[in-house]
Amino acid sequence: MSETLLKTPLHALHLELGARMVPFAGYDMPVQYPLGVLKEHLHTREQAGLFDVSHMGQIILRGADAAKALESLVPVDIIDLPVGMQRYAMFTNEQGGILDDLMVANLGDDTLFLVVNAACKDQDLAHLQTHIGSRCEVQPLFEQRALLALQGPAAVKVLERLAPEVAGMTFMQFRPVKLLGEDCFVSRSGYTGEDGYEISVPVQAAEALARRLLAAPEVQPIGLGARDSLRLEAGLCLYGHDMNTETTPIEASLLWAISKVRRADGARAAGFPGAEAIFAHQRDGVARKRVGLLPQERTPVREGADIVDANDKPVGKVCSGGFGPTLGAPVAMGYIDSEHTALDTALFAVVRGKKVALKVSKMPFVAQRYYRG
Repeated sequence: MSETLLKTPLHALHLELGARMVPFAGYDMPVQYPLGVLKEHLHTREQAGLFDVSHMGQIILRGADAAKALESLVPVDIIDLPVGMQRYAMFTNEQGGILDDLMVANLGDDTLFLVVNAACKDQDLAHLQTHIGSRCEVQPLFEQRALLALQGPAAVKVLERLAPEVAGMTFMQFRPVKLLGEDCFVSRSGYTGEDGYEISVPVQAAEALARRLLAAPEVQPIGLGARDSLRLEAGLCLYGHDMNTETTPIEASLLWAISKVRRADGARAAGFPGAEAIFAHQRDGVARKRVGLLPQERTPVREGADIVDANDKPVGKVCSGGFGPTLGAPVAMGYIDSEHTALDTALFAVVRGKKVALKVSKMPFVAQRYYRG
């Protein structure tokens, strides 16, 4: 018996727009629209794309102890996160593995706003309630709020027509904004490597806001297919593919996301699950690491493909891969034995029994264009 898929508040609009729908994280989601993945991807890089990301989980933490409590679950500085700013974080387990990655914003008044991944949101909520529910209020907004992402160089032009104040925001700033008379939360961030915004909007107002944004000549609706190719070109991790409970932040090349104050030599070192395992990896190195990979021919190299050296010795596995429309070439990321991770190392992916030449590459593959003011 097939499970009943959940629907976002924009489901009817996706169908009206001619979207091809697929199951994703328990939801019926648009993978592409009639424009097609390639053109949707390029349109987002050139103008602005609107993504429905309402399947993600939004959670509020409230209370005088909320920042300290959340900091006990993540290797990130939450206590000193300024009001009106957002930060990337990870929930870790006792082995130093990653339970999920998330965004945390400080709303002020002892209130934090979290966005977690769709497939993990129920377990993340349980994790918060179990570990810090006695220290602060944990309020899920799963049924109350939708989430839209407006991404691309024209995003600022489009959104400032509805709220001029958003133009002055810089990357990772977060603020309450009235849009079409509704109380929204807007962050200048996203998952494409482009400038843009993520907009938390009350469920009942989501469709009206989406229609207004789509009415702008610069905006096209964009599906999951282009969302994936955009984030891959930007070198961004997808939870459950490029990291999981078996992967530490060091193996995932996410040391940058561990705040200096929480590292082994920091003022508030440790105090989060798996700290010792993570510090050991940072100190002693790791056996394998996530790297960028550029296939040297047109064949796309996809998740799960084995990676071998010139002597056919297995040295790793592809965790994300596909075609990069901006580059006009395939791109991939993979976990590789550490002795093979130097830039420009020549390796091979095994695709349907055939070897495809790869080169270890720096990431992002396409330069990020966040607006830093």
